[in-house]
Amino acid sequence: MLAFITIRFLDILDILLVAFLLYQLYRLIKGTVAFNIVIGLFSLYLVWLTVKALNMELLGSIMGYFIGVGAIALIIVFHPEIRKFLLFIGTNYNVNKILMLDKLFGQGKPKSINQQQIDSIVDACQSMGKTRTGALIVIADENELNDQINTGERINAKISSALIRTIFFKNSPLHDGAIIIKGNRIVAAGCILPLTQKELDKALGLRHRAAVGMTENTDALCIVVSEERGSISVAQKGEIKRRLSKETLVQILEENIIEDDETAGHKK
Repeated sequence: MLAFITIRFLDILDILLVAFLLYQLYRLIKGTVAFNIVIGLFSLYLVWLTVKALNMELLGSIMGYFIGVGAIALIIVFHPEIRKFLLFIGTNYNVNKILMLDKLFGQGKPKSINQQQIDSIVDACQSMGKTRTGALIVIADENELNDQINTGERINAKISSALIRTIFFKNSPLHDGAIIIKGNRIVAAGCILPLTQKELDKALGLRHRAAVGMTENTDALCIVVSEERGSISVAQKGEIKRRLSKETLVQILEENIIEDDETAGHKK
């Protein structure tokens, strides 16, 4: 007679947490080469189980050696995805705020952007769109983005439409990279951003791929002005919205980057 099976609340919580982690892992690797590798490894594991069940000792032993070093192989093969997953946890669940690390180490958030500066960014994007001038603008949030800033030239300048348009003018030595805005300052220009490994529309160029890649790994918001079409796109949380009107762009920026005394820390 089978013993009565008891299910505790912690068992249910355990299952839900594992399911949640697997779902988040799927979100990170879907559409990338890593997803196909996972399918291949899972298929190999199923074959190994079948071989063991059929008592095929020689083949089972050979496959067992591969399975035995699987953990090390996974760390090597999935190093970028593991890094991305840890960044996702640290960024999206406000670990920094919960542990109050900024206060502990005396790092305060820089002054927030205001409506006038948003209007300057939008005006620059509209002007560059009309002249088919390609541009990539990164607006930082909680993440410091020091790795990306160090790839460019530090300028620490006030946000202005004229300056943004000058940086991305086709004869400017900094026009091929991205500018990074932190708080109410343009801190660097000519910055190199990581490219996404997602399968995107083939019509999207390197600027769009860099914008998506940047927002996959950080909580930044990226604005892209297409050099081919003059259209404006916004990337956030690894997703991109294309062909935005001026009004939509203003709304997205106001909802995501403006903070005041009452709304700080409670973004829409």
